[in-house]
Parts: sequence; structure tokens; C-alpha cells
Amino acid sequence: MQASCSFNGPVAVVSLTGRFDFNSHRVFREAIDKGLAEPNVRQLTIDFKSVDYIDSSALGMLMLLKEKADMARKQVTLSNCSGVARQVLDIANFSKLFTME
Repeated sequence: MQASCSFNGPVAVVSLTGRFDFNSHRVFREAIDKGLAEPNVRQLTIDFKSVDYIDSSALGMLMLLKEKADMARKQVTLSNCSGVARQVLDIANFSKLFTME
């Protein structure tokens, strides 16, 4: 998986590409840490537009992100979720934990 972090005012957008699975841990953590470290950022948006697969370890990474964001008083939004990724997030009831666009 590839991940990049860009900033748009108070929003950090972490764009993901490819398979979001166990092997993505380091890449995902590096991207979200950039957004979490920026003091002017109030929201992290995780863009799933180019994600074609997601597994349970990715769900765990999202839960860790939520914990870190809550401690930093930042909101997490999951955007452009579709296909298999959306199905997995729906089965895990992530819409109750995250804002999903």
C-alpha cells in the first residue's frame, strides 16, 4: 500500500492506495503521524478512494488512529469508502465509531 498526507487548512488528508492490510502498518503509521503532529489540524480524513482490499489488521490500525486522534482532540473521517472496503467497514460497524462520507 502507498499512503500520502496532504494538508488543506485544518484538515489533513491521508490518501491510501492498494491493499490496506498487515503489511501496510509502517506506511500507514508514518502518514497519520504527520497529520497528528500538525498542531493546526483538527480533522484527519482517511481517503479510501484507491483502496481495493482491507483486512482485520487494517481495522485495528484505524482503531489505534481513533485513540490517538481522540487524545489529540482531532476528528477522524473515513471518505470515499466503496466496494470491499465499505463492506468490511459496515460489517465491523465502523459507521458508529467514525464519520463516514
